[in-house]
Amino acid sequence: MSKWFFDERGTLRSGWKVFGFFLLLMALGATVAFGMRALGLQRGLGVWTAAALVALASWFCVRLEGRAFTSLGLFPGWRWLLECLAGTLGGILLILITALLVRGIDGFHWERAAGIGTGQLLTPAWMLLGVALNEELLARGYPFQRLVEGAGPWVGQLVLAGVFALGHWGNPGMHGATRAWATLNIALAAILLGFCYLRTRSLALPIGVHLGWNWAQGSLLGFGVSGTTDIKGIWTPVFHGKPEWLTGGTFGLEASLPCTLVCGAAILLLWRWRGTTSVDASTASAS
Repeated sequence: MSKWFFDERGTLRSGWKVFGFFLLLMALGATVAFGMRALGLQRGLGVWTAAALVALASWFCVRLEGRAFTSLGLFPGWRWLLECLAGTLGGILLILITALLVRGIDGFHWERAAGIGTGQLLTPAWMLLGVALNEELLARGYPFQRLVEGAGPWVGQLVLAGVFALGHWGNPGMHGATRAWATLNIALAAILLGFCYLRTRSLALPIGVHLGWNWAQGSLLGFGVSGTTDIKGIWTPVFHGKPEWLTGGTFGLEASLPCTLVCGAAILLLWRWRGTTSVDASTASAS
């Protein structure tokens, strides 16, 4: 019976580690939610609180294994920041290409939005940074990395891509053909972000790509971001009545065929790229 729980080295199997991580995360979330209700605070946890809980659960799990928290791919330094910045620019470029492809098939035209200043750009950026940190710690952090160690990169990629896609099913606009295309593209985006981690062994690049993609899609280009439409962009897209599977509609570009093509091309490039592993990343797991 023990072989179901421990490998030949006597180490707890990766699947149980991931299961324990999610149990711990749920317990932490329930504790914080109970505390907020007891204090009469009815608001949700918020993205930064959620990110802090994921970070805390991750820290606890890696410390149980005798590893440093930095082994997850979060280590301070200029190289990490530069990788994150490069990822942000890459995310902006990917979503811009997607938007231009949709515009090229006469899917929409842009109109300049009035009254959008620096505050309207920076406030969503801070919130979306919290979203990127939270979701990357959850989907490319401890659970993903343990599955990669225990079962191989493609098991980790496919399992977390499925979890990542299903995690967006509660978003507004998830219905009919939009749900099918959005689920496919969000899963592809998860694989893309997974390769960003696998090629660098750092969370800097996937966090940056995630941030740049969401921020540019909403704050710059004016599209919905995975179904959310409360972010006002510098530009407002005016759709020309094309099918939503071509334009993404109100859900955002993530529900469009051009997004499938762009994500597929990016995955192919990352698959062919040999990558570069930070010295900090290679030594963190040994500390």
